[in-house]
Amino acid sequence: MDRVGEWRLFVSVASLGSFIEAARAHSRSPQSVTRAVAALEERLGTRLLNRTTRSVSLTGEGERYLERSRRALAEFELLEAPSDARTELQGTLSVTASVLFGQLHLVPVVAEFLGAHPHLDLRLTLLDRVVSLAEEGVDVGVRIGALADSALRARGVGHVRSVICASPAYLKRAGVPKDPEALSHHECIAFTTTTPIADRWSFPSGGRRERGVAVRPRLIINTAQGAIEAALAGLGLVRVLSYQVDSLLADKRLRVVLEPFESAPVPVHLVHLPGPQRRAATAFLDFAAERLRKRIGSRAQVNGGRKTQRQSS
Repeated sequence: MDRVGEWRLFVSVASLGSFIEAARAHSRSPQSVTRAVAALEERLGTRLLNRTTRSVSLTGEGERYLERSRRALAEFELLEAPSDARTELQGTLSVTASVLFGQLHLVPVVAEFLGAHPHLDLRLTLLDRVVSLAEEGVDVGVRIGALADSALRARGVGHVRSVICASPAYLKRAGVPKDPEALSHHECIAFTTTTPIADRWSFPSGGRRERGVAVRPRLIINTAQGAIEAALAGLGLVRVLSYQVDSLLADKRLRVVLEPFESAPVPVHLVHLPGPQRRAATAFLDFAAERLRKRIGSRAQVNGGRKTQRQSS
């Protein structure tokens, strides 16, 4: 097998996490794929993949080679493409975001982008956890919140609010809390993906400091949509991000409380790995950044919501 073919198989195994799936994708036997990757590792003098009976994962060297090989293969494919296709975006782009943000905001942007680029495919992964772009072979990610990984390159696309809300029926029954201390007398719904400590909610306490306030979770749940549905059913107060409930606030099915005590707005970024980007990734970053800024900016004003002007980090 030629060397380019070996690199293609390595990228497929790393992306799919399986020799068998990579073999199926290339219409080859698993044994031939295993031999090709082994030959590549022997020529490089390093192990690229950790293999067990149940899984395949990248080594540290494998992560480094994966991004470089993806870019090299993309350029090689473009070089060999017919002259009239070299201006077209081709291949497969990988993008990730949290579930609800992706469903509400990213899917419409992706649909418009793919409509403009008929030769490009896109794999969109929606998960309520932070995805490692390098380990999972992702080109572009959406991150909501402070960026912990400073190695990533980021484009700010706006801010969302962290809001506490409840159904009108619950507030009529239990009363409207006037300050954070009143939460101890209310039933709450804890969304553990955004609030790892279920029985304490944080509030500003001067400067950049925050103070924790004890709450009484009636329900602890690990999905935003589940927490929102529980609030709609009148189970208690819930703390979520504004984009997750903007239509419900507009329809007055939920009502924001403790607005004067809100934390600072939460930044939203498009992120990618450092270094040269594939043409498709660069095009998507430009396209999505413009549209997400408009979508997030328009939503920030729903229901008279507080829109704080801050510089994107």
